Amino acid sequence: MLVEVDDQLIVLIHAAGHFYALDDVCTHDGGPLSDGPVDAAAATIACPRHGAKFDIKSGAAVTMPATKATIAHEVKVEGDKVFVKLCDS
Repeated sequence: MLVEVDDQLIVLIHAAGHFYALDDVCTHDGGPLSDGPVDAAAATIACPRHGAKFDIKSGAAVTMPATKATIAHEVKVEGDKVFVKLCDS
């Protein structure tokens, strides 16, 4: 799901019972990660443009053509509310 936190676009992912938040940008070419598929078993999200995959927990680039991580943000769940704390780049 694409959300906006303090004027920043974040992809919020719910997979395997946990929430994760990443910058909504592929570091290869700036594509929107929120449009890509999530593989919960592999804990990755893929850029829909060229297929680069990122670890949903850490933001690390795990497949080419991306070589640089996207930024992962802290997520806190309280009841039925999900909070995202932006991390510095």
